[in-house]
Amino acid sequence: MLTKFAHACLTLTADDRTLLFDPGTFTPQAAELLARVDAVLVTHDHFDHLDVDVVRTALDRRPELPVFAPAAVAALLPADRVTVVTPGDTFGAAGFEVRAVGGEHAAIHADLPPVSNLGYLVEGVYHPGDAYVVPDAEVDTLLLPTSGPWTKVGEAVDFVRAVRPRRSVQIHDAMLGEIGRTSMDRFLGADGLTGIPLLSPAPGETV
Repeated sequence: MLTKFAHACLTLTADDRTLLFDPGTFTPQAAELLARVDAVLVTHDHFDHLDVDVVRTALDRRPELPVFAPAAVAALLPADRVTVVTPGDTFGAAGFEVRAVGGEHAAIHADLPPVSNLGYLVEGVYHPGDAYVVPDAEVDTLLLPTSGPWTKVGEAVDFVRAVRPRRSVQIHDAMLGEIGRTSMDRFLGADGLTGIPLLSPAPGETV
């Protein structure tokens, strides 16, 4: 069961196990989610994916909460509380098997320094973070970024075509209103350039 929250924040639940992706500052429920999930995956250190203060507070209250993230994220949190992940690592989190892919954030502009970014493939569900890295594995559900300073419609189309998921779910969409989400579906959805169904759940809606 996949539940979409604001922007790039989601939970993946199976039985009584819940995995949380990217509790960022755009997610008002971040503190509540961190109080009840079983593990956390963070793709990179940008504020819309990591609310440092909220995660620090959660770790103070729940010393046992596992957090998996790239080194740049670990540097912002208590060092002994984060498991540093690198591309190619495979590990268990909340009873799920996870594989990290990628390594770098998609370029916004040549004048900006590079940023580390990990995508996470979790038993057929793929959260790419802020990048269009194609995993060498079958993907059932692609969490597809559709807005932001780095996103490009043409590259997103090619990304979906290369991944070839059964379906995509629109994420990283805080910069879009209803018209923008509908527009992205026309390009990236089943009737657009990909031929793959694109779901656009509202915050709190479960797929």
